[in-house]
Amino acid sequence: MNVDIKGVWKSGTGKGREYPKGRMLDEAAVAEVVNLLSGQELKRDMLIEYLHLIQDEYGGLSQQHIKALAEILRLGEAEVFEVASFYAHFDVLAAGEASPPLTLRVCESLSCEMAGASALFEELAVRHPELRVVRAPCMGRCEVAPVVAVGHVHVGQADDSKVKSAIDTKVILPDYERFAEYRDDGGYRVLEGLRLGEKTPDEVQEMILLSGLRGMGGAGFPSGRKWSFVRAESGPRLMAVNADEGEPGTFKDRYYLEREPHAMLEGMLIAAWAADVEKVYIYLRDEYPEVRKVLESELAELENQGLIAPDFVELRRGAGSYICGEESAMIESIEGKRGMPRLRPPYVAQVGVFGRPTLVHNVETLHWVSKIARGGPEVFSSHKKNGRVGLRSYSVSGRVRFPGVKLLPAGSTITDVIEASGGMLDGHIFKAYQPGGPSSGLLPASMNDVPLDFDTLQPLGSFIGSGAVVVLSDKDSIKDAALNMLRFFADESCGQCTPCRVGCEKAVKIMEKQWDKPLLEDLCEAMVDASICGLGQAAPNPILTVFRYFPEEV
Repeated sequence: MNVDIKGVWKSGTGKGREYPKGRMLDEAAVAEVVNLLSGQELKRDMLIEYLHLIQDEYGGLSQQHIKALAEILRLGEAEVFEVASFYAHFDVLAAGEASPPLTLRVCESLSCEMAGASALFEELAVRHPELRVVRAPCMGRCEVAPVVAVGHVHVGQADDSKVKSAIDTKVILPDYERFAEYRDDGGYRVLEGLRLGEKTPDEVQEMILLSGLRGMGGAGFPSGRKWSFVRAESGPRLMAVNADEGEPGTFKDRYYLEREPHAMLEGMLIAAWAADVEKVYIYLRDEYPEVRKVLESELAELENQGLIAPDFVELRRGAGSYICGEESAMIESIEGKRGMPRLRPPYVAQVGVFGRPTLVHNVETLHWVSKIARGGPEVFSSHKKNGRVGLRSYSVSGRVRFPGVKLLPAGSTITDVIEASGGMLDGHIFKAYQPGGPSSGLLPASMNDVPLDFDTLQPLGSFIGSGAVVVLSDKDSIKDAALNMLRFFADESCGQCTPCRVGCEKAVKIMEKQWDKPLLEDLCEAMVDASICGLGQAAPNPILTVFRYFPEEV
């Protein structure tokens, strides 16, 4: 890559002499960025990946590096800056500011807060004055709350020895099922048969529909039905795998990818075959560096084995933005932009990545696609309880003995979930629960017989979402829990629409002082009715469910 930095400054006149307008281009910074991007084809949609390279190498994004990258990509400096500043994991440095020291990130999600995250934050700030200690949103490891990350290496409930050892620790791969093991167990045989014409896409789609599988990312749309929608559009068609599970309390996708990555990968390739797509993008949240290494390794092995063509699957790294779990915001981020949700219609099945028809699936959905394709619809549909069909992976945390992912029939109740988690912690009495992340609000312990599945919680003013269950006890404050949720939404609002951007902020201020019910209800109504996407529309749920089920608390 050769970059000519001469003549790139516009010149003007001032007091009889020429001077450069705007920030001057630093030749050393240009050389450093050129070196990092050496050997790569420069593409606008790779902007976020390039920013990661600079951040990883230099510990932050200096103004000089941003200017250099903008010049190399022939973009406006403001365009690069607005992308970098949108994402939480990029440290944009002021002019002359040094890169921050190693950062300790203390999770402040509800599960971690209940487990003592605030006290841990204060302790770490005192014990490690040489490091930067910051509060961070959910890191997807709620089963080991409170969670601390050194950089992006997770050390769980950190003590001094863990922190010190993690400072020099590289990402360690989990003990997962590798290609050879999966292949020996019959893996990819179904995919190869489909490619040879053993079944048609419509036949496989019918199998998925018969199983009752619905989108496990939270929307619950019948999974197989998407394939024919996308296939009916003119090519080239693309696919995006949503591995950005940012809903606090959710960690099921990480759980499966750290154990059975090829179940998801084969499901992904089956769906790609059924929808006749030309390229697949996997969008993985940045908090999962271990999973990123796993996927990089196993995708390379799939190429070596001839199961995918080079560059057929591209792994993209998120940068810390909850809103990018929304499919259109994720697509914007894949294109190297700020993760701003799009107005619909058109839908992503018509106009998605780079304006092409795009099939979008969640990780767990594809995990089940491969298992159903291999074992038939009954692999999923044979599980029945309380009139519900199928299975659900509940991410369980909070006041239970054994937090973790619990695979249960879809008709399971909170009583079943708590029982599967070993019951309540000693000395704790079940008081309330969050059935599907902060977006689902809070329900009282008295509602312990409702199936935690799609379409069952809406009459209660809630929904199952991604199945992120947080169990609260008599030792927890409902008001504090709701405030924790609204602070998260206020931090994570993309800022595009006023009802969400201003509404979340105002709600937090009101809740911090006194819960003014008429004012909060008016605010919630405006957010629900006028917000562009699901974040602003669902953010009022914690407030509304507290008013509805816990009036004595406020």
